[in-house]
Amino acid sequence: MYQAIAVEANDRIARITLAREERRNAISPAMMNELLEAFRKYNDDSSVVVLVLTGAGEKVFCSGADIAESIAAGASFIERYEEQRKFAELFKTIKALKKPLIGRINGHAMGGGLGLAAACDIVVASDDCKFGTPEVNVGLFPYVIMATLLRVATSPKRLLEMMLAGERIDAAEAQRLGIVNHVVPRPELDARVDSIAKNLASKSPATLRMGRRAFYTMRDMEYEKALEYLTSALAINTMAEDVTEGIASFMEKRDPLWKGK
Repeated sequence: MYQAIAVEANDRIARITLAREERRNAISPAMMNELLEAFRKYNDDSSVVVLVLTGAGEKVFCSGADIAESIAAGASFIERYEEQRKFAELFKTIKALKKPLIGRINGHAMGGGLGLAAACDIVVASDDCKFGTPEVNVGLFPYVIMATLLRVATSPKRLLEMMLAGERIDAAEAQRLGIVNHVVPRPELDARVDSIAKNLASKSPATLRMGRRAFYTMRDMEYEKALEYLTSALAINTMAEDVTEGIASFMEKRDPLWKGK
């Protein structure tokens, strides 16, 4: 069914792989459509609790937009605009996911690829990866991904410098900048990602959904409004069946049997 991506799901974890290694896993219009379809499919799949996004191979996670296909010769202004709106839709879809998304950054993440990495909830990167915004070098600017990058970066001025200069940074600096959670030696990448994914998959799907949604909803709120919203979210959370089960399993010293309700 998929050609630009590969998908597999087992043990409550769905893995989505950007599968255009021969094109440095660049984002083509077909890949965007397939990613949107895969995210929506697994978002509604009750057997899946956690999502993992990665790239094929060991050199590149994602090199960004496939300019040759995304800005096709002969495409009208409106066609190009609609294609860019679809890229923005991809980020909106990721933000609205009901499930945690882990980024397994197996190689360099450039441009739109950096945006995809930053959009993940938890990012684990191999220590030899590079991250960058090279768009300015071809007369463009990382407009769409800027909204995501600005919301995760701990230093907006450093981020702006990076975008203005078309700079590449290493995984350690990406971690300091807030884009990456964990930097590990390449041989340990899979073990760390699997450990995090299995831990999250053991939690209540209902609580993960409500908690993740609350985090992104309140992030852009004023402080007092955020407190009011979170108070309501907590009240709703206490009514979930999984809370009753969680407390019972804790008291009975057994593993919880989550219903996701």
